[in-house]
Amino acid sequence: MRTTDGQTSPDNSMRASFHTLGCRLNQAETASISATFVNRGYRIVDYGADTDVCVINTCSVTEGAEAKCRQAVRAVLRRSPNAYVVVTGCYAQVGKEALQGIDGLDLIVGTAHKMQVVDLIDAPQKEDAPRVVHTTKIARDDFSLDVIGNYSDHTRANLKIQDGCNFACAFCIIPFSRGGARSRKFPDILREARGLVARGHREIVLTGVNLGTYSGDGYDLLQVIQALEDVDGLDRIRISSIEPTTIPEALVDWMGTSSKLCPYLHVPMQSGDDDVLQRMKRRYTRADFASFIERVAERVPHVCLGTDAMVGFPGEDEAAFANTRLLLADLPLAYCHVFSYSGRPHTYAQRYMDPVPPAAMQARSRILRELSARKKAAFYRGFMGRTVRVLFERLENSGSYIGFSDNYLKVGVKASEDLSNRMALVRLHDVSGGLAIGEMVSSTG
Repeated sequence: MRTTDGQTSPDNSMRASFHTLGCRLNQAETASISATFVNRGYRIVDYGADTDVCVINTCSVTEGAEAKCRQAVRAVLRRSPNAYVVVTGCYAQVGKEALQGIDGLDLIVGTAHKMQVVDLIDAPQKEDAPRVVHTTKIARDDFSLDVIGNYSDHTRANLKIQDGCNFACAFCIIPFSRGGARSRKFPDILREARGLVARGHREIVLTGVNLGTYSGDGYDLLQVIQALEDVDGLDRIRISSIEPTTIPEALVDWMGTSSKLCPYLHVPMQSGDDDVLQRMKRRYTRADFASFIERVAERVPHVCLGTDAMVGFPGEDEAAFANTRLLLADLPLAYCHVFSYSGRPHTYAQRYMDPVPPAAMQARSRILRELSARKKAAFYRGFMGRTVRVLFERLENSGSYIGFSDNYLKVGVKASEDLSNRMALVRLHDVSGGLAIGEMVSSTG
């Protein structure tokens, strides 16, 4: 069995599986936790297979995310009634009281101890009641991770470089579930990046709660990216979700000329109405956001720009929603992830006493999702007849190899040769079923 440093460990009869709820940052952390189990000699099995230990890394951004965690615990126990079940992540930090009431749950691990999960299990034997390892105090020091994330089935790998947030948006529970902003030590970023590339990963996605605030060992986010571009064998670097007010002009300029930094930004908008933005305690106006998106579109060739929008924030009336819809329609955005407001304990928004009816939230969500689908289809159609560089990931049941272009077009190609984890130039000619369909022009290896 391979360990995270490339060595072999003796086979262990104990099996561990992992399930991630929520964001890319959670995925990165699950990969790191999984690596600690590999190093301890566990055999990693797919989530859903019979297992001895199951670690569920949770999200608490909405009530729905918390409900999925509880469902996941029960699902594991139905399949593996003797499994030792661990819940960690954001819900374990802010919802431990609710979790303690779930029959069959064995261990609840808060944010501060997340990376020590394997050390907390002497022997995976069922507990009479959930054991809780938790502290409300989350250190704000810069951090390191001692492993290389376990992404054995992925061409792309997520690389955590930042955690926590100081912005305190009115709707957001993250400052309570993850603590204040802190950055990963710069040399440790390079160490894991090199290790991931050595394992065959050709694309790295930088992740964090508030990526643009990275500040470790005197480096900012752009300097991290520039250093990663010098890592031999790393073909692409992608930035995950990033706050608009944290992106410097120099980063936009670099994206416009770099051969490795993908022309892609996911920049949360949340609302297109100034009054709602102010109540949300966001740090920009409607005009600020529009100006930023338009500048990036002008300066970065073929850029894919995505966003988030929240419907139903307290006080959002029909006029405010119309402002959001119109702004999304007018801006050069390729897609929008749509979320309904979910009240979170401890947040400032809990003070607002003007909720939006659920039926209105559902109707507004539907309108924005339909708008997003139209914009995404139009963005894809704009590349018909063009040649794009694609990093292929897998062969699907349809017989097509699936991969993503630099600017995050999902591309499908029929091929007799194995294209997994290979880069190729593809000429696009059709859009079907959410895929840009093309044919190989040449393989770049």
